[in-house]
Amino acid sequence: MRWVLIFLLLAGPARAGLYEELGEKPGIARIANGTLRHALADPRIGDTFADADLPRLRLLLAAHLCVVVAGPCRYPGRSMAEAHSGLHLRPRHFNALVENLQEALNEEGVPFATQNQLLASLIPFQPEVVQP
Repeated sequence: MRWVLIFLLLAGPARAGLYEELGEKPGIARIANGTLRHALADPRIGDTFADADLPRLRLLLAAHLCVVVAGPCRYPGRSMAEAHSGLHLRPRHFNALVENLQEALNEEGVPFATQNQLLASLIPFQPEVVQP
């Protein structure tokens, strides 16, 4: 998978300006909404969100993305490990959500290099989300 190689090469803190390149809070909110829209329609992971409070999840995802890219946001949710505990998520689920995120980023016209930077900033959360 293309993104795994990208993550391994680029993993680390978000670079300066990434928040602005993603469209600041409004752009990040659109990316979060698009990601969830794709995820809900994705037969690989859509059922994972069956019991979710979707409006709250949209806000939390946008806040999390904003914090990850060094935006002026506060993430009010639980840790990634706590939030995903008991969902029995596997690498294939994580990969599917990354693909959904990439679709949302493409829809927003986010350049490939900026997408790579965002994805690289998210990979450290995989061990907290995926169950052993």
